[in-house]
Amino acid sequence: MKLTDYKGYVSFWVATTVSNLGSSITALALQVMVVVLLHGNATDVGWISTARWLPYVLLGLIAGATVDRVNRKHVIVLADFSRGILLSAISLSAVSGILNMPILMSLMVLFGAMSLFHDAAYESTVPQLVPRKLLMRANSRLEQSSAVTQTSGPAVAGTVISLVGAPFAILIDALSFVLSGAVMASVTYSPSQDRSHERLIDQIKQGVRWVYRHRTLSSLALNTHAWFFFHSMVGTVFVTFALTKLGFTAFTYSLVITLAGVGSLLGSTISIRIGQRWGIGRGMVVSRLLYGPAAIMLSVAPSAHHGSLLAQAFVLVGCGQFLYGLAMGIEGPIEMGYQQAITPSHMQGRMRATMRSINRSMVVVGAPFGGIIAATYGYRLALWIAVVGLATVGVWLFFSPMRDVEIDKDLADMV
Repeated sequence: MKLTDYKGYVSFWVATTVSNLGSSITALALQVMVVVLLHGNATDVGWISTARWLPYVLLGLIAGATVDRVNRKHVIVLADFSRGILLSAISLSAVSGILNMPILMSLMVLFGAMSLFHDAAYESTVPQLVPRKLLMRANSRLEQSSAVTQTSGPAVAGTVISLVGAPFAILIDALSFVLSGAVMASVTYSPSQDRSHERLIDQIKQGVRWVYRHRTLSSLALNTHAWFFFHSMVGTVFVTFALTKLGFTAFTYSLVITLAGVGSLLGSTISIRIGQRWGIGRGMVVSRLLYGPAAIMLSVAPSAHHGSLLAQAFVLVGCGQFLYGLAMGIEGPIEMGYQQAITPSHMQGRMRATMRSINRSMVVVGAPFGGIIAATYGYRLALWIAVVGLATVGVWLFFSPMRDVEIDKDLADMV
C-alpha cells in the first residue's frame, strides 16, 4: 500500500508544499523588513512574533472544537485565500510607505487568526486521507517537503530581498497561499465530523482532559510547551544578532537558514528508521537533546563584519543551524504520527488545538521576553538563557514516561 494510491493525500501534499515554500520566504522577509525597513530591534521582532501567535492563545481551544464540527477542507481553503489577501496588504503597505509597527502587528494578528483555523483543520485532515498505519509515513513525507522548502526558501528569499526588497518577497508568499487554496479545493475525501449536540465548552474540556490526563501524551505536551518558550527566544534574538552584531547580510543570513533546511531534510529522511530502531520515545529524546548543543554554536559565534572572524561566525552558525534543523526533522514525523495515532478521529482537532494553543502561548511570552533580555542585557545572555532552557528540556524528556514509548502492535505497520 503506497501513499500515492491516495489521491486526496497527494493533492493535499502539493498544496502544503506550495504554501510552505512561500511561508519560508516570508519568515525571513518579515524579520528583515522589521530590522532594516522599519529600523526595529530584537524587541520589535519579538512583538511581531507575539502578534502572529496571539490568536492561538485567545482562540486556540475554540478553533479546535470548531473544526471538529465542520468540513475541514472548507476551513483550509478559506484560510489560505484570506492569508493571501492579508500578506498582499502588508506588501502594498510597505511599498506605499505607510507601513509601521502598529499596522504590521494588526495585520499579523489577523494573519495569525486565519493560520490558527488553518492549522487546526490541516493537522486534523491527514488522518482522514490515509489509514492510521500510514500516518507516520505520511507525516514524514510532509516533513521532507517542508525541509526542502526550508532549504530553498531562505536562499530564494535572500536573493529576492537583495534584488527587489522584502515587500515583494512577501508578495510571493501571498500568491503561494492563493495557489495552495485552489489546489486544496480539489481534494476529495470523506470528512469525519463530530455531530454530537454537546456544548462547545464541554467539547473543549474533553480535548484538554484527553491531552493532560494521558500518561505519555501529557508528558510530551508539557515538555513541548517548555521547548517552544526557549525556541521562540532563539528565533527572536538570533535574527537581529546575526544582522547587527555578526555582520551578516540578508543574503548571508538566508544561507545559514538554508542549512537548517538541509538538516531538517536529512532528519525527516531518517526519522522513521530512528522510530523503528529506538522507539518513538527514545527518538524524541535524542532530538530534544540535540537542541542545546545547536544553540551553543549560535551563541559562541564571534562578532565581526569582515575577515576570518566573519568566516568563523558563518561556519559556527551554519553548523548550529544544521544541527537544529536535524533535530526538528527527526522529531516532527514521529511526534505528529504518535499524537494522531493514539487520538480518536473525532477528537483530532481538539487534541491538536490544545497542544497548539499552549505552545503558541509560550511563543507569545517567550519571544518578547527574549527580545527584552537581548535589548537590555545583550544578545549573548539571551541566547545562553535559551541554551540552558533547551538543554533542560532534553534532560527532562529523558527522565519522563515518554522515553519508554515504543511502537506497539497497533502502530507497528506505520514504519
